[in-house]
Amino acid sequence: MTAVTPELLRRFDIPGPRYTSYPTADRFVEAFGQEDYVLALSQRRLGATAMALPLSLYVHIPFCESLCYYCACNKIITKHHDRADVYLRYLSREIDLHTAHCGTGQVVSQLHLGGGTPTFLSDDGLRQLMATLRRSFTFAPGGEYSIEVDPRTVTSERLAVLAELGFNRLSFGVQDFDAEVQKAVHRIQPAEQVFALVEASRALGFESVNVDLIYGLPRQTPESFDRTLAQVAQLRPDRIALYAYAHLPDRFKPQRRIISTELPAASAKVTMLSRSLDAFIDAGYVYVGMDHFALPTDALAVAKRQGRLHRNFQGYSTQPDCDLIALGVSAIGRVGATYSQNAKSLEEYYDHLDQGRLPVVRGLALNRDDLVRRAVIMALMCQGEVLFEPMDQAWLIDFRKYFAPELEQLESMTEQGLVTLTAEGVKVTPMGWFFVRGIAMVFDRYLQADRNRARFSRII
Repeated sequence: MTAVTPELLRRFDIPGPRYTSYPTADRFVEAFGQEDYVLALSQRRLGATAMALPLSLYVHIPFCESLCYYCACNKIITKHHDRADVYLRYLSREIDLHTAHCGTGQVVSQLHLGGGTPTFLSDDGLRQLMATLRRSFTFAPGGEYSIEVDPRTVTSERLAVLAELGFNRLSFGVQDFDAEVQKAVHRIQPAEQVFALVEASRALGFESVNVDLIYGLPRQTPESFDRTLAQVAQLRPDRIALYAYAHLPDRFKPQRRIISTELPAASAKVTMLSRSLDAFIDAGYVYVGMDHFALPTDALAVAKRQGRLHRNFQGYSTQPDCDLIALGVSAIGRVGATYSQNAKSLEEYYDHLDQGRLPVVRGLALNRDDLVRRAVIMALMCQGEVLFEPMDQAWLIDFRKYFAPELEQLESMTEQGLVTLTAEGVKVTPMGWFFVRGIAMVFDRYLQADRNRARFSRII
């Protein structure tokens, strides 16, 4: 990889969105509520084109037994597993309300259980949830059915239950194998435990195993992270998600327990990112995009080669650009040209459902400019290029005129070797992938109008 200069580092050491959506979730408004969401569901039910496309489902399980200090997810720390039984009853109500508005039996090609810790649920709880979903939706053969797994909460026997329930993809939260880093973030899990679980997953026939890593955690150094990279290369998961730690203690209370002086400097984070890219590419992985790697045979790498890569609220995806039904507290979904988010607290979530209402409390109806810019940003994030002529034809615009100020801003990035501008389009360079969020930000109308970016994680 081309070396990142200190000048580039200083320029891009700024906050910016991860673009799992555009517009980003901070732009959602409370004026968008249940009635707007029901309208979007009804329009989907009446629209032959939308109904022909499979759905994606996301289910949020908020419970965790212990607190990880780095976590910015919506979670509830408890050892009382009976709380999950109550939650599952309300999830069932929410699912029933969805099918009342958009019909029973819609085809689903992608399911993701996230959290929190989905494996906080008991085996019986997981069986109950999956039975409810299968009663309400039709799961397509060959779809992607994944669940996030905390290695501390499962055994090989529990993994066998997940396989029995139809899950074919697992994502293990590892973050870092270094013992000192694990102590600093309050998440102790020996490497041997993860290796044994991944081996069991393969024996059970799971199609894909993902490992999550985080760089920029307290007590991490480029040298200590090199050791973790070597262990992960030995583990050889099918996919690797590598995230930059976003230290936002003003927004996320658990992060206040992290000692800020133990956090690595921005230059050390760039070194970790650069070495990670080199280490995984040397190990035979394909660099899929901003935070994802995959073995060449994995569906994600195949989608990248074939230009079929997409991005949603869970990151990169192989599934078509489809509607996403989100279930559970704080879950974010997308139906038609709308985004919606459920209530963030259990009390408010339960209260809406007790009233027979879907628990949507905010969202956004996208206008035409939002849709055009979303197409540009997702093309940059997923394919690493935007071609002018297809955009002109798809959106009936003159790209060069419509985005004249943005193309002018990109001129300086061409001089820095981050993008190339031609008569055909914009292309991200290999070094530009370090800063792809910064490149995408040029096309973000909301950010260009509002320079208050403190709500976002830093790009580096």
